[in-house]
Amino acid sequence: MQISRYRYVAAGLFLGAALTLTACGQQGTGPTVAGSAPSLGATLSPSPTHSPVGPARGNVEPDSHDGAPHYRENNGFKIPKDMSPASEEIARKEAARIEPVLKRLWTAKVWDAKSVRAALLKLGYRNEGQDSEQGRGTLFVRAHAPDSNPGASVALNVRHDACVTAFVQTTNHQVTVNGRFLETGCFEPRGGH
Repeated sequence: MQISRYRYVAAGLFLGAALTLTACGQQGTGPTVAGSAPSLGATLSPSPTHSPVGPARGNVEPDSHDGAPHYRENNGFKIPKDMSPASEEIARKEAARIEPVLKRLWTAKVWDAKSVRAALLKLGYRNEGQDSEQGRGTLFVRAHAPDSNPGASVALNVRHDACVTAFVQTTNHQVTVNGRFLETGCFEPRGGH
């Protein structure tokens, strides 16, 4: 059987393309000024700056979780907007007022939404509702879902760009300061679109 010259060229091109594709993303291993190529018997280990595990370089966002590519793009609705320094300062002052109230409620084992709302309204906040302006100083309190840890979630609209979010539940309580979420205001969104 005779193999034509065309098939030799085609096989060579295919082999060259395969070698090029398998080397994609790897550090150069050919001869350099500093030294020669490794021998056939040498084992190649990944360099500290290049790991064969994980997403390809260039697809990783600096603040993504576990180096996941497109994290911010896929989870943008979960990332709060930035607060101005003045708004953050005001929000921290309000958080300092809310924290002792929630601690007292938690110690007394009171975490139902009605009691939490009543205790926080005594601090002078506006209650959410149709009659409120839903602006600065508006308090939102929601009962936790029946299939979750019993308790209440709290959100205080401090300014157009700042919120105090908190919860009190059977196991613990927490107060945090954050910017507003694009789709849900002060409350952190729970699911996807």
